[in-house]
Amino acid sequence: MAPRTQHGLIHGELGPDHVLVDTSGHPVLIDIEGLMFFDVEWEHVFLQLRFGDRYPALSRPGLDPARLDLYMLAMRLSLVAGPLRLLDGDFPHRNVMREIAEHNAKEALALLVQ
Repeated sequence: MAPRTQHGLIHGELGPDHVLVDTSGHPVLIDIEGLMFFDVEWEHVFLQLRFGDRYPALSRPGLDPARLDLYMLAMRLSLVAGPLRLLDGDFPHRNVMREIAEHNAKEALALLVQ
């Protein structure tokens, strides 16, 4: 992966529930604790996971395929680790967390064998 000289402002978990419209009709980002200058591919991987088949409407040209692959693997692994941490405690919805961890473990492994 080549070094990058420019980064974009990313939200970290952008979705329709993180954008409001002000009284003038302008979009306003909310819930911005994850806001940072980083590779825009990070945000696009999140958008792919969140919107699935509807993601192409949000895509943009020029995204780095290697970065998309890396960040997809990182997010899948995070979606394994988070639920497993909850399963270490007394989280009440254990089956749901187990299913999320198993699904994302399979997705992460599938990325590695492509």
